[in-house]
Amino acid sequence: MFKILKKDKDTKARLGVLSTPHGTIRTPSYVIVATHAEVKCLRPSDIKKTKTQVVIANTYHLRGKANVHKLLGVKMPIMTDSGGFQVFSLGFGNKFGVGKILRKNTRPVRSRSPLATSSSNGVKITEKGVYFMLDGKKRFLGPELSIKLQEKLGADIIFAFDECTSPLDNYAYNKKALERTHRWAKECLKARKRKDRILFGIIQGGRFKDLRIKSAKFIASLPFEGIGIGGSFGNLPVRPGSSGRAGDEMVETLKWVVPHLPEEKPRHLLGIGRVEDVFNAVEQGIDLFDCVIPTREARHGRIYTKQGHFDIWKYQSTGLALEKRCRCPICKSGVTRTKLHSLFKGDQTTLTNRAKRYATIHNMWFFNNLLEEIRNSIAKGKFKEFKKRFLTKFKV
Repeated sequence: MFKILKKDKDTKARLGVLSTPHGTIRTPSYVIVATHAEVKCLRPSDIKKTKTQVVIANTYHLRGKANVHKLLGVKMPIMTDSGGFQVFSLGFGNKFGVGKILRKNTRPVRSRSPLATSSSNGVKITEKGVYFMLDGKKRFLGPELSIKLQEKLGADIIFAFDECTSPLDNYAYNKKALERTHRWAKECLKARKRKDRILFGIIQGGRFKDLRIKSAKFIASLPFEGIGIGGSFGNLPVRPGSSGRAGDEMVETLKWVVPHLPEEKPRHLLGIGRVEDVFNAVEQGIDLFDCVIPTREARHGRIYTKQGHFDIWKYQSTGLALEKRCRCPICKSGVTRTKLHSLFKGDQTTLTNRAKRYATIHNMWFFNNLLEEIRNSIAKGKFKEFKKRFLTKFKV
């Protein structure tokens, strides 16, 4: 299923191949978000032109409606998440306006009581699972149902149901949530019927070292085929020596958990995908990561290049390519910054949709090509050299 081809001599970076029923994934790899088993603004035929190897669909939004491979329209590996992140985002996340990464200028720390079971958004957490309102109806999602839905969707890689906590949550709440996540992990293993699908367990524990290590050891002890690292990272100093930057806390968290993970199993960092974070995660031994950055930011006109990213809305009278010497389908076709700017500014829906499609293809190609270059650097034993060279030029 997963084979390590080479390990970097200076870091924990590794080159591997993950085999699935619908194809192989060369790792490290970026996982493109396809929430409804489609990449927004793209045709199915566009996806593989961007060097995409694998996408991840959303169990909560799909709820077992149809086979994800038929919906995507492309033969390739597909992941589905468990729906656990929606428990957080719909409840506590919406209520206090925070994501899984706590950014600067976030409102003062507020946390749930360890006995808390509900939020003002109608999300209620129980030991059996989570109740929530959707389309005006009360619905339920728990470990057994999550696995059943994911197997019905037909994904190649599925995830155990977990509770993702907020970076605002205190130690007591994280401890309680971790106990739930661990119980649910065992229930997910019992619930699975499809042994030909790859099941990842998920490590939680928030921003607390002892909880993270405890979770890493527990999930590693169970017969999962892969390990996911979930939860939240903050920018508030909670321990001596912490810089307070979310990226640094992510690295520190990985340094806590990775030594306790089995070498032979693939590792997925959930919901992380900034360029610098990708390099840092690979350096710590991460094989896969998913993020909305390539697609969501493209739809809003943020274009990625090896020199950094820029806002396409600001370009009006320049014939520059989106990126010099870029080999993506859009740049090769001759679309310039001026052309893309005019398409984004167009009044007709067809023009703006074309602009979003072009930007999405370019950004997806950029991130997937970056991972290909990272894989090549590991193969040549030059990962650290490549990381330093790339990040020196990449300005944000």
